[in-house]
Amino acid sequence: MKDRYRFLLCIAVLGIIYLVVISLNKSDIDRTFAGLLQKGVVKTVIPSYAYMENIENNYDFSLTAAILNDIYPMNEYLLANDGADVNINTSSMQNDYFINEDNSVSVQRSDGNNNSSNGSDISTESQYTTDDKNNKNNSPEYIAGNKDNIDAEDNNLKNNNSDNIYNKEVSGEVRSAISRNVITGSVFPKENLVDYNFIHNNFYTVTSITSLTSQILRPAEFLEKDMSVSHNADTPQILIFHTHSQETFSDSVEGDISTSIVGVGDYLTTLLTQKYGYNVIHDTSVYDYVNGKLDRSKAYTYAENGIAAILEQNPSIDVVIDLHRDGVAEGTRLVTNVDGKDMAKVMLFNGLSYSNLNGDIGYLYNPYRDDNLAMSLQLYLLGQAYYPDYLRRIYVNAYRYCLHERGKSMLIEAGAQTNTYGEVKNAMEPLADLLDKLLRGERAY
Repeated sequence: MKDRYRFLLCIAVLGIIYLVVISLNKSDIDRTFAGLLQKGVVKTVIPSYAYMENIENNYDFSLTAAILNDIYPMNEYLLANDGADVNINTSSMQNDYFINEDNSVSVQRSDGNNNSSNGSDISTESQYTTDDKNNKNNSPEYIAGNKDNIDAEDNNLKNNNSDNIYNKEVSGEVRSAISRNVITGSVFPKENLVDYNFIHNNFYTVTSITSLTSQILRPAEFLEKDMSVSHNADTPQILIFHTHSQETFSDSVEGDISTSIVGVGDYLTTLLTQKYGYNVIHDTSVYDYVNGKLDRSKAYTYAENGIAAILEQNPSIDVVIDLHRDGVAEGTRLVTNVDGKDMAKVMLFNGLSYSNLNGDIGYLYNPYRDDNLAMSLQLYLLGQAYYPDYLRRIYVNAYRYCLHERGKSMLIEAGAQTNTYGEVKNAMEPLADLLDKLLRGERAY
């Protein structure tokens, strides 16, 4: 009987210690001890998860995620390696998941004011598809992107094109592309723009698993950062790639990559080279289609390897853009009209490498986080000035994505699966114009 009481007492003491340590962990007072205790709990309660995830070598892991993954195996599928695309709001899970007509699983997100905006803030970076009707492609163009093709030599051959669009004759389509020299929108007073609360509450959507704190978001500092490109177009300046090259639109032609996000990237490349004179490399490698099937579980890892090789071979590149399309509820249409052209709305995306549970995510360290945040903020302000109603709020998630290779790195969501290809293609015209303004050093404040 005494042994039983001793055992129960030990369990109670351990439980109290755990609760105390967790509270300390949230204040970053003793994260190391908290992490060790969490690992002990996981290994005791759910040893299968500990074995699969090798938690001894993974300091920043989520105890909540571990338990959820053990109880709900689908959650493990939804989470991406090295910066999971999916956002799980554990505080309101009953409202977060919904099933689309095409059997895709999506996760509802809330904006900075805890409003869902009728589904307009449900992102591809929070969506995984189990049976996407637009991605059942077996063409060589799609299948070519397995991990065996992502070595330095192969990327060099495919992407370092000496005969790219730069210096070719300007097409009539490019000449008629939308651009503006007159401000038609809002230019905010400087005193508002250096106010953390004003910026945070009006310009950003933040996931529930991270926080855009005043230590992270420092607008007065970010507004002073120089985002201009210093060298001319004799050497490559901009890299465009697609972590999720299989993203398509409502009228995309199955098997035709020219009507996918890759085709949109082609048009953005054409605009930046022909209309604005930049030297651009468009990486069309496939990072999310492996062994004949859609696989986003390691897409960011493969993409990171691919673009790292390109950047090593082209050190002159200053700007890196990961171009996506968003994923929204089927009834949501992200459309605006600019100068008579219907076009998709565009969203800028930042990864913080920071979670509410563990603070800074060490294994996803991004030395350029401040520069990334400054770039998206300055571009957003230019968009508000020249193209009102074109840009959605800047979206912020906990992970790193592929934003750590250069200071001037951006993840951009162009439209969604409910947009037509033409609408998203048209949206590249204001985007190219805004990028040019930013990279020439223009500021809208």
